[in-house]
Amino acid sequence: MRRLLPLAAALAVLAPGPAHAGGALRVVAAENMWGSIAAQLGGNRVQVTSIITNPATDPHEYEPSGIDARTLAQAQLVVVNGIGYDTWATQLLAANPVKGRVELDVGDLVGLHPGDNPHQWYSPPNVQRVIAAITRDYTTLDPRDASYFAEQKRAFETRGLAQYKQLIAAIAKRYRGVPVGASESIFAPLADALGLRLLTPSSFLKAISEGTEPTAADTTAIDNQIATHAIKVWVLNSQNSTPDVARITAAARKRGIPVATVTETLSPANATFESWQVAELRALAAALHAATAR
Repeated sequence: MRRLLPLAAALAVLAPGPAHAGGALRVVAAENMWGSIAAQLGGNRVQVTSIITNPATDPHEYEPSGIDARTLAQAQLVVVNGIGYDTWATQLLAANPVKGRVELDVGDLVGLHPGDNPHQWYSPPNVQRVIAAITRDYTTLDPRDASYFAEQKRAFETRGLAQYKQLIAAIAKRYRGVPVGASESIFAPLADALGLRLLTPSSFLKAISEGTEPTAADTTAIDNQIATHAIKVWVLNSQNSTPDVARITAAARKRGIPVATVTETLSPANATFESWQVAELRALAAALHAATAR
């Protein structure tokens, strides 16, 4: 990104130090879905800043500001998604290394790399791995509060995420095997967790996610799936609707195929991770019920 070198030069004079001196840990998340989780796990022992918070923003194309770079430089813990999703953040961190700063890269944590599906906040097992990793990093930075962080983790997992987990289990039990379509790869990890059969060609999902043109063969296959009702529900990422996706979505609605919506970042922006996910899961369950009458 052309702006990174000037930002790095500007930051060179900051010489921030991430030492913990009894105050709240300074935590920065590149995206607010991870920031919401980090805030709830840290409670009053952390101060969390999320950089991407606007639901209208496409995180794939985000360009950081000087304020963003300064915020990252002053953090004691940084959570980035990785997997090629927020390269602007990883580049800024590399351009301004700070001794003692802890960096949690979700992709590295779950063993994924650029080119793999980056939308791992829609993977319940990987969300659990991130929860464990953030708690571990808090304890490393502030070992005196280890028992507090352990309790925050327990409360988040048992109370905060209770409805989220219940809905995942209920949808998987009732609708396992139901064929669905999706506008891009964001939905694939959740479809796997729910046991839904995602029939959209994986090459189409990847193309839309990465901003490239889908093939004519893929769009024809999806058109046929809609025309024949081979899919029961169409799942739309409303933050990444290309002309192809808009046309397909309109065709699904015209054919009476329910459309469920997901987003890449918290919607509304002040939602918690779990309230956002619960709202989407409820809408998906309603769409599946409408399509299958069960």
